[in-house]
Amino acid sequence: MRVGVRAEYTTILLFLLLLLLSAGIWLSFPSAIPSLPHYPSPSPSSPANTIHDTVRETMMDEKLVKSRFKRVCVFCGSSSGKRASYKEAALDLGRELVAKRLDLVYGGGSIGLMGSVAQAVHAGGGHVLGIIPRALVGKERTGEPVGEVRMVGGMHQRKAEMARHSDCFIALPGGYGTLEELLEVITWAQLGIHDKPVGLLNVDGYYNYLLTFIDKAVDDGFIRPSQRHIFVSAPNAKELVQKLEEYVPVQDEGVAKLNWSVKIEHPPPPPTPASKQVGFTALKKAEIAL
Repeated sequence: MRVGVRAEYTTILLFLLLLLLSAGIWLSFPSAIPSLPHYPSPSPSSPANTIHDTVRETMMDEKLVKSRFKRVCVFCGSSSGKRASYKEAALDLGRELVAKRLDLVYGGGSIGLMGSVAQAVHAGGGHVLGIIPRALVGKERTGEPVGEVRMVGGMHQRKAEMARHSDCFIALPGGYGTLEELLEVITWAQLGIHDKPVGLLNVDGYYNYLLTFIDKAVDDGFIRPSQRHIFVSAPNAKELVQKLEEYVPVQDEGVAKLNWSVKIEHPPPPPTPASKQVGFTALKKAEIAL
């Protein structure tokens, strides 16, 4: 019995001795044992950089900047105006369109505010479509064209093409041409030709007098109160684009809902009768009758 107990104790002692020897070797030669790399566990402050997380974050970013529009038509002057704020507003609008991944449709010029907004969008990687009448190429374009340029026969075709390729409209400061383009698309909305949003970029109160005129027309009964809200306005590009995104078309029974695609079939003209020889007597009778 004692022999067995001694054998057990001997085994335990040998085992403990081996452990002590192993520990001594470990402590004596720490560099001999390679250290394992340390990988910090993911935390809310430092998310794991996985493909899944990257794709998810990209999708979230795209959702944040995704717009209901694809192309925005911008009306503006071929002059930069006397205030530096006008040009800065055009550049800011171009950058905002790029941030929203929106392409630009404009009048095709390379000077003035037209050139500024086009260059800003083009420099940011957005697509630029300029539509310009042939007669204005020498007047509104200098140097290399910006983006894609299409030449048309006249002003009416220019405006029709700009409207056809656009999902909404923005007016920067400009002159007679800008005002005419702006009021035309507002009128088209009033007549039910389109329900695309229209916005005024009211830089430094440039359009204040126009807004006052429209309010006067509403007060005096020339514009329905509900139609006052056919367009929106804002002092800066970011706020204006947001308003256009949130725009809901005016639902007014007074707004004409006409079918502008109907083609009127005109009857063929009657055949022209063969010319007859008219004598001197007949001509005299005609003169007397007159």
